[in-house]
Amino acid sequence: MDTFALIGPSGTGKSHRALIVAHECGIDTIIDDGLLIKDSKIVAGHSAKKETSKIKAVKRAIFMEPDHAAKVIDAIATVTPERILILGTSQNMVEKIVEVLNLPPISKTIRIEDIATKNEIAKARECRLKEGKHIIPVPTIELKPYFSGYLIDPLDIFLKKPRSKQRRKLGEKSIVRPTFSYYGKLYISDAAIAAIVDYIATGEAFITKTSQINIKNSHDREKGISISFDVTIKYGLSIWNVVHQAQVRVKEVVEYMTGMMVKEVNIAVKRLSVE
Repeated sequence: MDTFALIGPSGTGKSHRALIVAHECGIDTIIDDGLLIKDSKIVAGHSAKKETSKIKAVKRAIFMEPDHAAKVIDAIATVTPERILILGTSQNMVEKIVEVLNLPPISKTIRIEDIATKNEIAKARECRLKEGKHIIPVPTIELKPYFSGYLIDPLDIFLKKPRSKQRRKLGEKSIVRPTFSYYGKLYISDAAIAAIVDYIATGEAFITKTSQINIKNSHDREKGISISFDVTIKYGLSIWNVVHQAQVRVKEVVEYMTGMMVKEVNIAVKRLSVE
């Protein structure tokens, strides 16, 4: 197994370019902020971006917790990567990770300055400082079970085909805002979620009114939230179709606007409206 390192100060775009570096160097596995990622899937580990402080995040990123390190070591032995890329803020950090995870010595070190321009690095820093955005080089769907409660957006990455203006999709990354970011902790009241639910449900012409909107929010990011409410729909329509469409729409919009995982949407039809 060959070990590569991608190093650069925090917020300079390492995770943003990790997939491109991996593609160009024939690397199939990435270690980034406490996660072991193989072929765009999280195999093992816990993300440092879930920690509540920067100190805890650093400890998580360098695998200071014995249980955390042991699980990742076992996973590496199972997936047997040919080449592995370690992301870190310094040479000392990546060497520490190599030591803790019992990896072969680093055969090649790539610096962010070698693959990104000064303007690109400056833009990445500004995005981190002003917006608190962090990137994880895996598809958003992979992060749903791990990051419910955070704001997550997908980011498709493309490479230009040689001698062609067409672009080939390289992979998808995700944007998250950890609790230790610039914004600090983010709380969304149940009343705000209820207002979103009412707006989305009644935005469709088939539902004329909502009532008894109830949000069951345990404030546990892993469990998600449950939404239930009553509706009045127009007479003459398929009740099942109207309710099903409303369930899908409410779930999608609430998750998109709040970053919370919606576990269930229960809708009871209490009345029919006749114009």
